[in-house]
Amino acid sequence: MSTIAASSSSVEFLTASSQKAATGFWKKTMQKLARARSRRRAVLGLCLGASALLPLPASADLRLCNQTASKVGVTLGYRDAQGWVTEGWWDLKPRNCETLLKGSLAAQFYYLYAVDYSRGGEWSGRAMMCTRDTAFTIRGVEDCLARGFDRNGFIEVDTGQQRNWTIQLSDPGQPLAGGP
Repeated sequence: MSTIAASSSSVEFLTASSQKAATGFWKKTMQKLARARSRRRAVLGLCLGASALLPLPASADLRLCNQTASKVGVTLGYRDAQGWVTEGWWDLKPRNCETLLKGSLAAQFYYLYAVDYSRGGEWSGRAMMCTRDTAFTIRGVEDCLARGFDRNGFIEVDTGQQRNWTIQLSDPGQPLAGGP
C-alpha cells in the first residue's frame, strides 16, 4: 500500500513537475516568438524606411511652390504644337506647392503671371499674353482685348530644357527662383 501511495505521490509529483516544466517551456517559447515578431517588425520598418531613400522614378512635371505667407493665384503661358496657350487660375495656399503641368516638359521657356490675393501685388513681366478673371484656357496671344480677354505681362521662366522644373515664388518684387 505504501508503494501505491508512493507511486501515486510520484505521479502527482511528476505531473506537477511536468506542468511546471511545460508552463516554463511555453512561457519561454511565447517570449521567443514575441522577440522574433518584434525583430521582423524592426526589419520590415528598416526596409520600408530604406525604400523611402531609394531613388523614385523621375516625375517630370512643372511645379510651382508658393513660398509666401499669402494665398496666390497663378496663370501659365507656354507654346505647344498648335501655338501659344495661356491657362489659369491655380490657387495656391501659403507655403504650398502645386503641379501646373504633368509630364515631361516640351519647351524650354514657360511664362508666369501671378496675383497675391491676401496682400495685393503681382508677379508680372514683359511677355504680353491673354488672361481672364475666371478659369480659362486661351489659344493665341494676339488681340487679347479685341477677343474679350485681359492682357497681362508674364515673367519668362527658362527651364534650361530640363524634363521637370519647380518654380519658387517668393514675395512680389523678388525674382523667381527655380530648378529641376
